[in-house]
Amino acid sequence: MEIIKFLQTAGIVAYPLLAFSLVAVALIIERLYYWFRVNRHQRKFVRQVFIQYEEDPLLAIKLLKEKAYLPIAKIFLEALELNNPNTDEFRLALDSATQAEIPTLKRFSTVFETIISVSPLLGLLGTILGLIKSFAALELGAAGESVSTNVTGGISEALVSTVMGLVVAIGTLLFANLFRSFYRRQLAFIQEYNGQLELIYRLKNEQGQDYANSR
Repeated sequence: MEIIKFLQTAGIVAYPLLAFSLVAVALIIERLYYWFRVNRHQRKFVRQVFIQYEEDPLLAIKLLKEKAYLPIAKIFLEALELNNPNTDEFRLALDSATQAEIPTLKRFSTVFETIISVSPLLGLLGTILGLIKSFAALELGAAGESVSTNVTGGISEALVSTVMGLVVAIGTLLFANLFRSFYRRQLAFIQEYNGQLELIYRLKNEQGQDYANSR
């Protein structure tokens, strides 16, 4: 009942703001779950893949497929599953797979930006509507409890809608910045280990060529 009363106090803009808040909460939960899965033991897993790859590339590919939900695993698989690529083709496969993975890492960023931008504007709209309601209730020479109630109600609508807009925008902004930092760190992580995998592949390729030449 208190929530319904609060929404009624905020006026018509309360409903789109409520919708924005529900969408933001749902997407935040999804992104938190995604980044929790990605960041958990990821560095240790990649080192394990490198060790397996130097000993048996097929076992390394099998290990990557078991963790295919990880961005780094999908990127590595794109390169490692090529049929005897040269070093340039191997690097190109890593770079292309990295670019293809970026939209997944930045998923819902546009929605978050929209909510952050529009919510304060809706709050401002509610403020204006509330003030219009208050001024409309003021009549020259009129006095009484009903006029006072309408004026107070308009002011309440103006203040509550502003608060709602700011709360939705600020809450979403905090999490959007958190996810942006996760994205930047993940991209740096991918670039770092792409380089290490390319170096390992180059060394294995050169060793194979030296062995073939020695025969």
